Amino acid sequence: MITGFRLNLAPLKAPLGFIKFVEWLTAIFAFGSCGGYSGRTIVSLFCSEGRNETLNATFSYPFRLNLVALVEGNTTLCNHSVPVTHLVGDSASSAQFFVGVAIICFLYSIVALLVYLGYMHVYKDSDFGPMFDFGLTAAIAFLWLVCSSAWAKGLQNVKDATGTAGITSTLALCKESDVSCEVTDFANMRTLNVSVVFGYLNLIVWAGNAWIVYKETRCHSQKYTAQHGAGAGRGQHVPAAI
Repeated sequence: MITGFRLNLAPLKAPLGFIKFVEWLTAIFAFGSCGGYSGRTIVSLFCSEGRNETLNATFSYPFRLNLVALVEGNTTLCNHSVPVTHLVGDSASSAQFFVGVAIICFLYSIVALLVYLGYMHVYKDSDFGPMFDFGLTAAIAFLWLVCSSAWAKGLQNVKDATGTAGITSTLALCKESDVSCEVTDFANMRTLNVSVVFGYLNLIVWAGNAWIVYKETRCHSQKYTAQHGAGAGRGQHVPAAI
């Protein structure tokens, strides 16, 4: 068996290589749209005497909101003494899980493309390569399902905590009868919504890739040969006895 590197771009035109290139791109969009996020929520406090106060809360990946100060230090707002107050919630585990899976997929896609384009002759001649590729691809598809669902829930928690209802329940001052609180400038979470979409898109792409890779395994080829061999046998004409 010749195991040297032999560059061949033909696999990129085939489903096996093309879908791996698509996975590489979607992984970049997934972790880029989530891992690079930073947003700011502006809260307006409407006091009874007619003047307003403003609070800012800036948060970013990995969304440990319980470490983000809404009120820094003991201060006076609307003639009320307000202690140090932080946002509520911690979505770091789901966000980091999501980004971690995306980075693993990004790296694996690069390695797989290198094998497809330079060592396809070795990949085709061995049983281990396609079976390992299939097993890992199927496992990654399952990971995309889990991490995308977890991050979708984590993102909803972030939205709830930084919305008017979440701020009102967090800041004790907002429960005073002479003070009204409202989020007047919501953090733009469009890129985070996009990250969830790319998470489920990756699930679909990797699940489809698992089927494509499975067709490269010996299990599929033996099953295919057996089925067609049996079909050919049934189609043979048996001459009648004289």
